[in-house]
Amino acid sequence: MKYLLISVSALCLGLSFSRELRSGAMGLFSPTAAEVQQVHGRAATSNSRRVTSISDVVAKAATFKSLLTSAQVNTLQQTYSATLAHRWSNLPCGIQCRNGLQFSNLTTAQQNAALAVIQAAAGTSVNEGFDEFSMVRQADSLLGITAGSGYSKGIYFIAFLNNPSETGAWMLQFGGHHYASNIAFNNGMVVGATPVFEGIEPKSFTNAAGRACAPIDQEHSAMVNLFASLTTAQLSGARLTQTFSDVLLGPNQDGNFPAVKAGLKVGTLSAGQKALVLEAIKPWVNDADDASAAELLSTYEQELDNTYIAYSGSAALSANANYTRIDGPSVWIEFVCQTGVVFPAQIHYHTVWRDHLRDYGSDLSRTALAIAPDAEAQKTVTVFPNPASDKISISLPDGLSNASLKITMAATGQQVYKAAGIRGSLNNIDVSGFAPGIYMVSIRAKGTTFTGRFVKL
Repeated sequence: MKYLLISVSALCLGLSFSRELRSGAMGLFSPTAAEVQQVHGRAATSNSRRVTSISDVVAKAATFKSLLTSAQVNTLQQTYSATLAHRWSNLPCGIQCRNGLQFSNLTTAQQNAALAVIQAAAGTSVNEGFDEFSMVRQADSLLGITAGSGYSKGIYFIAFLNNPSETGAWMLQFGGHHYASNIAFNNGMVVGATPVFEGIEPKSFTNAAGRACAPIDQEHSAMVNLFASLTTAQLSGARLTQTFSDVLLGPNQDGNFPAVKAGLKVGTLSAGQKALVLEAIKPWVNDADDASAAELLSTYEQELDNTYIAYSGSAALSANANYTRIDGPSVWIEFVCQTGVVFPAQIHYHTVWRDHLRDYGSDLSRTALAIAPDAEAQKTVTVFPNPASDKISISLPDGLSNASLKITMAATGQQVYKAAGIRGSLNNIDVSGFAPGIYMVSIRAKGTTFTGRFVKL
C-alpha cells in the first residue's frame, strides 16, 4: 500500500451537511421521562430522530455480535463500570489501555460489521464523524509502514459496556492510537457524546485510493480563524501564562477541569467573533450523530456568553506547544501542536472534546442529552462564598416557596445533596464533607429552574 505525504493545502474537502439548530434555550440538568415528553415541539422532534438513529445502532450491534464466537462476545461486551468507561487512551498501547476487540483479530465480515456499528453512531459530515475516524486509522497505517509495529489501522478496538438496547443504559467505545470515542446511551437516547480524543500524524497525506486527506484541518482552520479575528487587546486578555506540551484533559484526567476559567470571556466579543467561536466548536461536535450534534450545538450556542477562549504560544497553531482552548459552562475543547513522533521534521496535532456535565453520560445516570426549557424559565442563583470550604449560602428570589434543591458533582453527575419544601434563601449548607471539585446547583419551583455552580476547595 503506497502513501504520499503532501502539504496541508491539499485537503479532504467536501460539502458539509447542514444541521438545523433548535433555537430554544438549553438547560443543565436531565429531565424526568415525563418532562422529556413535555419539551416543546422542535425538541421532541430531535429526540424522536435520535431514537430512530439508535434503533439502527442497536440493530447493527446485534448483527455484529451474531458473527462472533462466545469468547469474542465476552471480550467485546462487559458490565458497565466507571473504571471501564474511563479506560481509553490516545497512545499506541493496544489492549493494555483499552477495552474490547481488536480489529486485526476479526475476520473481514466481522470488521465490516463492527465498522457499521460505528458508522451508525457517528456524524455524517465530510471530514468529521465516521469519515474522520476512517482517515485517522489510515494515517496510523502510514505510521506503521514508516515506523514498524505498534501502528496500524488494525490496532483499533470496539467495546460495548452493557448490552446495547433501546431501553437500557450502555456505552459504545471505539478507538486506537490518536482516536478515542465514548458514546453513552440511556432509554433509547444519546446521553453523552464525550470524551472524544482526536490526533493526527502526519497531518496530511494521500491514501491508497488517491484521496488527499487532512482530517483535522477543519478544526485547525476554525481555531486559527477565531483567534485571528481578535484585536491586540483581546489577544492579551486571552493569553495563558502556562506552556502546554499536550492537552490537559486527555486520558486519565476525567473531571480535572480547572476550577477557575481563564482567558477571554466570549460575552465581551462582537457578534461576528461570537459566530467564529461557534464555528470553532462545530468540527468537534459534528463527530457525534447528526441529531445529537444539533442539540449540543444549540446548548453551546446558548452558553456562548459565559464561555471563555484562551491560547498559549501562538494562536496560529503552527509550531510545537502552540495551544488553544474553548471552555464553557458545558463545552471543553483543546487543540495543541506537538513535534512529530514518527515524522519529527513536522508538527502533529492532539485535540480533545469534553463536556463538563455530560462526559460518559455522567456515568449513564443522565436521561437526556440536554433539556430545552422555555427561555423565561431558566434562571440563575448566586452561591457564596465561591470557592467554598465549609458552608455555602444560596441567594434566591423573595417569595420562592415549596422548591426542591439538588446539588450534583459536575464531573460525574452524582447527587450529593437534596432538600425539599424550600422557602426563600438557603443559608449555611454544610459542604465540608464534599470532595474538592465543581458542583452544580439545581432548584425547581412551579416549573421554573434555578441553576448555579460553585467550587469546593
